[in-house]
Amino acid sequence: MPSQPNGSEPAIALFKTSIAKAASQNLSLAELFDAAARLKGSGQERSGAELYKTWIAYNCDHPLVYAAYFNYASALADTGDRPGAILALREALRVKADFHPAHINLGRLLEDSGQAGKGVAQWMTCVEQLGAITGDSVAHKLSALQQIGRVLEGHDKDDSAEDALRQSLEIDPRQLEVAQHWIALRQRQCEWPTLATSERVSRAHLLEGISSLSLANLSDDPMFHLAKAYRYNKRAIGRVPPLPREEAPRRRPGERLKIGYVSSDLREHAVGFAMTDVMETHDRAHFEIHAYYCGIARNDPTRERITAAVDRWTDINGMSDEAAARRIAEDGVHILVDLNGYTKDARTRMFALRPAPIIANWFGFPGSMGTPYHHYMIADSVIVPKEAEIFYSEKVLRLPCYQPNDRKRVVAAERPSREEAGLPEDAFVYCSLNGMQKLTALTFERWMRILAAVPNSALWLLTGTEATNERVRRAAAERGIAPERIVFAPKMPNPRHLARYPLADLFLDNFPYGAHTTAADSLWMGVPILTYAGRSFAARVCASLVQAAGVGELVCASAEDYVARAIELGRDRRRLAAIRERLIAGRDRCVLFDTPSLVGHLENLYREMWRDFETGALPRPDLRNLDIYHEIGVELDHERLELIGDDAYRALYLDKLAQWDRAEPIAADDRLWRAR
Repeated sequence: MPSQPNGSEPAIALFKTSIAKAASQNLSLAELFDAAARLKGSGQERSGAELYKTWIAYNCDHPLVYAAYFNYASALADTGDRPGAILALREALRVKADFHPAHINLGRLLEDSGQAGKGVAQWMTCVEQLGAITGDSVAHKLSALQQIGRVLEGHDKDDSAEDALRQSLEIDPRQLEVAQHWIALRQRQCEWPTLATSERVSRAHLLEGISSLSLANLSDDPMFHLAKAYRYNKRAIGRVPPLPREEAPRRRPGERLKIGYVSSDLREHAVGFAMTDVMETHDRAHFEIHAYYCGIARNDPTRERITAAVDRWTDINGMSDEAAARRIAEDGVHILVDLNGYTKDARTRMFALRPAPIIANWFGFPGSMGTPYHHYMIADSVIVPKEAEIFYSEKVLRLPCYQPNDRKRVVAAERPSREEAGLPEDAFVYCSLNGMQKLTALTFERWMRILAAVPNSALWLLTGTEATNERVRRAAAERGIAPERIVFAPKMPNPRHLARYPLADLFLDNFPYGAHTTAADSLWMGVPILTYAGRSFAARVCASLVQAAGVGELVCASAEDYVARAIELGRDRRRLAAIRERLIAGRDRCVLFDTPSLVGHLENLYREMWRDFETGALPRPDLRNLDIYHEIGVELDHERLELIGDDAYRALYLDKLAQWDRAEPIAADDRLWRAR
């Protein structure tokens, strides 16, 4: 008999009785399941597994033995015996080949064991078996398709993953998470239009499911961005009671202000690269800096720099949201800064527990969080002008330039040649080294017009998959541009990536989600960026950075101005060379790369936040009517919104609000109503 922990006498008695009955074939399947569940509830997972093994050994002819094998596999997995669980599931399928839950679980165990291909094959077997339409078979088929899509996406098999998720949506278009991943896959593959509908899958279905980041790539609609963030938080996080506190948070006289930064990206990642210098520059006499890490378990030079720079580094990966929140509260953090927002591996629910008296949203996510517990958002006057505060639930505080940068970033000493990079030696090279997910059909049309007007030119893009690259080349050919004029830059470590930037003449910004840290990299390496500002946060960051770098004349007034200026600069290299020389000469003096100034202003904002808290003036996030704005946003053509002016954009919402208000009065809201 497996060893039992102390204090488990009832569990031991249950185990002994059940084992005896199982061996004598006097334990029914229902009794087996009940006893095993009770043992697991008492922390006796190994005893539960032993009970299943004994029952199966003496009841192998039972007509439902496959169900016992299935639960036996789960019990073995609970004890960490993954090979045993795989064997048990295979036995379940040997007995009943069409037992679909076993296919699903076996596929996941195989994937977790490093055999993703075999896992996908297992799920495909399940899909192929499910010809009959029943409630259970539909659920199992959906589960299998979702697992296939998830694993293939993780292994960069984007086209196959997209097909699996499309099948899943055609069966049930109300699957928000499936729609979210399907849209992101289409964006990454430059599949236009992104929101491809069908008889079963409507535009509304897709816009209900789209993630906040994918929406920022698709649409320059800050009101819908806010409503989407709010709706996601309401659905995924919900109402979470704050941590119980014995006393109100306070700060002792003379105590340093404790700042906690939470992020999964404090490593070799765009956020980690940018934040390192900030951590190293903070005034330790007046601020105590804590870093809470929730990212991948891998060390690297950036993570080591941050760990060395802060007063305390805490890895919260192994902690539940409640445990991590309690740890932050016990550390006495005064201001907790969310550097993730709605991005991968974020711990938003932990923030919902209110582990610190003040919570701020900065840098990791390009927009409002739309929660009741993010009190402040840190931006600047270009990204969020005063009149645009209606699009943010948080109180907006401003830095001279919102984006931090690392003055000590490492650039490879060896600079590649154009020939080595596959670029034509004498051509004018436009580049856009953003991720492929940011490329929209409208932006691509503009770039093709630019290339057509500057014959001896090339466009240098960061690579996607081979299939995506070929799709982009075909799109160029369809617009009269030779495919070989589109050159793809392979992904490589950041020092080598930075070293190749100067091979380009001019960076062309994307829209509506422009270059952010990518823009700072380009400007640091002396490559000018042409951009224009939209309405939304993600569409205005690059304009802020370009102005802060001292070359504000490269911020265009409109999309048409952007195209005209790109053509003009492509034809007049001497003019561009003068801008480039000024950019390089001013690099170490400009606002964009003045980390000490940014940190000084940032620390003043933290002091302002704490004064608000102490005086009872902590802002309350404005979440009024956001469900209504979301319903309006779902009805709009977001891929075309950038073609209309600000007045026409606001009129879209005002007209719809007026129609709805006549039918059913809407509570007063000074976001858009005050403009009427």
